[in-house]
Amino acid sequence: MNRLPALLAALALLLAGCGDARSGTLGPAPRAAAPGTATAPATAPTTPPSNPTGVPGPTATRSTGPVTPPRTGTPSPAGTGTVTVQLWFARAGVVVPTRRTRPTTVATSRLALAELAAGPTSAEAAAGLATLVPAGVEMVRIAEGTATVAPPESFADTDARTLRLRRAQVVWTLTQFPTVRRVAFAGSGVVLARTDLADLLAPIVVTEPAIGQRVAGPVTVAGTADVYEATVSIRILDGSGRVVGTGFTTATCGSGCRGDYRGGVAYRLATAGPGTVEVYEVSPRDGSRTHVVAVPVLLAATA
Repeated sequence: MNRLPALLAALALLLAGCGDARSGTLGPAPRAAAPGTATAPATAPTTPPSNPTGVPGPTATRSTGPVTPPRTGTPSPAGTGTVTVQLWFARAGVVVPTRRTRPTTVATSRLALAELAAGPTSAEAAAGLATLVPAGVEMVRIAEGTATVAPPESFADTDARTLRLRRAQVVWTLTQFPTVRRVAFAGSGVVLARTDLADLLAPIVVTEPAIGQRVAGPVTVAGTADVYEATVSIRILDGSGRVVGTGFTTATCGSGCRGDYRGGVAYRLATAGPGTVEVYEVSPRDGSRTHVVAVPVLLAATA
């Protein structure tokens, strides 16, 4: 008997069963990304580690809002074994920020106090920065948001204005760490927060770039400002004083309140060399540059 018709019928039934929706599917085959594109790996959200000891260590940059410059104290990329802290020095009756990168330590607050006493670098001193903080200011403890420091006996042996600037250097530097909101000066009964010393900020504060930093275009310029209509103007000068780039950005508040600002400014420079980033307010009365903050930097060539 010819069994061919029966075999063909059985094969047809088998194929029909494979098409049953209940059997599932592998889905479409993956396609290669188009040329010039890249895909980012998926990452699970992370939760920052707790700090049960209350001792401040390196932390990610954190904003304090529109009243005061952002808190920093940031670790460098993993594996470098360094930490970057913000230091506040005195200049022309106000306090201004700069940065230091040093070997990693668990006692970051003590490191910051030691760096304050060590004073500015030669480049910072040339830009007018100075320290009023003497050696010997010791960290006692950090508890419930208050850092208690023990200054040497000579700490208060000065006029009231200098003493306030000296305390401001310590307060602004230590409160960059998230476990510190205020500083108590042992033996004096004085406890100060950043808001108590906000009048010791210039109308424009530049937190980035730092003095002596090597930068490339576009240059990121950031800080806080209390300026007319919140407009912050920026220009970049080469070593001869020639303007090689200009721009502006706006602060989150202005004309009577302090806000954060951040912007990028491109420039054109054939040969790398020293330069200056100037941040300023344009006077609404005569268009002149006012409240100028000049930050000496090293400019990379752009061509």
